Amino acid sequence: MPELPEVEVVRLGLEPVVTGAVVRAVEVLDERSLRRHEGSSEQFAGLLEGARLEAPRRRGKFLWVPIEGRDEALVGHLGMSGQLLFREPGAAAPRHLRVRLTLEGPNGRYDVVFVDQRVFGSLAVDVLRPAPDAPDDPAERVPGQVVHIARDPLDARFDDEAFVAALRRRRSPVKAALLDQSLVSGIGNIYADEALWRARVHFARQADGLSARTVRGLLGHVRDVFAQALVEGGTSFDAQYVNVNGQAGYFAHSLNAYGREGQPCPRCGTPLRRVPFANRSSHFCPRCQRLR
Repeated sequence: MPELPEVEVVRLGLEPVVTGAVVRAVEVLDERSLRRHEGSSEQFAGLLEGARLEAPRRRGKFLWVPIEGRDEALVGHLGMSGQLLFREPGAAAPRHLRVRLTLEGPNGRYDVVFVDQRVFGSLAVDVLRPAPDAPDDPAERVPGQVVHIARDPLDARFDDEAFVAALRRRRSPVKAALLDQSLVSGIGNIYADEALWRARVHFARQADGLSARTVRGLLGHVRDVFAQALVEGGTSFDAQYVNVNGQAGYFAHSLNAYGREGQPCPRCGTPLRRVPFANRSSHFCPRCQRLR
């Protein structure tokens, strides 16, 4: 599933061409891609056609585009295989096309298409609501379906010390805490494994047994991994994740732990291991990340 860096790369790609554009037409080819929208496909189209869009925003893995003059936004979640791509009007429909938006903006007329092979992603029009941690700031409003999502470590208003304290109260493995989007958003399996490897912390260590210093260091590694992944365009293991121009990211070549089972640890040379963890897999070094 795309994680924070992949969604941020898509947001950055959308921003210069979506901001200020007007939605001229909406075509829904598969209503399954509106599973998070409370209404019919006709209502979805009616809410968007004629609307002027503002700069896209993101929290964790959710992306949304506020609608000018209304307390609503177009919300997107890429799920396992969702893609938001630019196309010239009249271009051949890509495989697995689910929704097409025709926009007219500062850069001309073009289509934004939502392509999703596995149909786990979604688009929706949702009401903007006050953020729980900034209820009096209109600029911090988020879609209703995003209210329960915590800020991510790249958010300027992310509270480091509150996060450290909250994680150290968790009576669960530290990796489970990192994956909890109500505690900290944007971290998925890939980047959790990478940050834990960098911090030399075993994924199954109890969160409430970690020192504040260790948690601060782990948070710093999460930010470093995110920053590097953004520079390299995100992580692509197959054709499922691409940016708005259909280009794959190449951070997969920089991974130290995830997906490298049996290969030598870049730090100590010990073969890396992969073990089941909460319906996923965890990749780690049994020497550098010992379970105390």
